Amino acid sequence: MKENYCLQAALVCLGMLCHSHAFAPERRGHLRPSFHGHHEKGKEGQVLQRSKRGWVWNQFFVIEEYTGPDPVLVGRLHSDIDSGDGNIKYILSGEGAGTIFVIDDKSGNIHATKTLDREERAQYTLMAQAVDRDTNRPLEPPSEFIVKVQDINDNPPEFLHETYHANVPERSNVGTSVIQVTASDADDPTYGNSAKLVYSILEGQPYFSVEAQTGIIRTALP
Repeated sequence: MKENYCLQAALVCLGMLCHSHAFAPERRGHLRPSFHGHHEKGKEGQVLQRSKRGWVWNQFFVIEEYTGPDPVLVGRLHSDIDSGDGNIKYILSGEGAGTIFVIDDKSGNIHATKTLDREERAQYTLMAQAVDRDTNRPLEPPSEFIVKVQDINDNPPEFLHETYHANVPERSNVGTSVIQVTASDADDPTYGNSAKLVYSILEGQPYFSVEAQTGIIRTALP
C-alpha cells in the first residue's frame, strides 16, 4: 500500500553583502601596486598607480544596482610621472566609456553614471592612457583593465519544477529516499553567499526530512 503525503519545501537563500577593502593584484617584475581603499558618501574607490615603466593593473569593482544620488566612484588612475601640475590628461576608452564610465581627465577618477546589473553584464573591458594635455602625445602605452560588477543578493531562488510528486511504500524504513528537489539562483556563486541554497521543509514534518545541501527528501518516521 502506498500513502501520499503533501510536502511543502522551502529554500533559504543566504545573502551577505561584502565590500572588499583590498585586492591583491598579480605582480609583474618589479612593479609595485598601490591600492588605497576609501569611503566617500558610501562609495568605495581604488587607486591604480603606474610604477616606473608601466601601469600596474588589477580589476576595479563596482556594486550592482547602486541607487545613490551621486555617480559611483569606481576607482582612480594615476601615473608616477604626474606631478600634479595638470599637464597630464587621462583618457578612457572601451566598453561603456563615455556612457557608463566617465573619467576626470585631470584627477584620473572614474565614475559609473548608470545603475549596473550583473545579470545583464558581469564585467566591462576598458583602456586607459596618459597623454600630454597640450599635444595629446602619449606619455604611457595604453593599458587594458576590467571593471567587474559585484553581485548583491537580488534574485530569489527558484525550483526547477513548480510541483513535485512522489510515492513512498507504506512502512518504509526511516531514511528511505523519496525524491530530490532541485533549485537554482541567478546570483553570483563566486561572491559571498548570495547564491548559496539551503533546503528545508515547511509542511510534512515529522514524517519527512530534507538534506539541507542536496534537497533529498527522506522518510523520518517508520
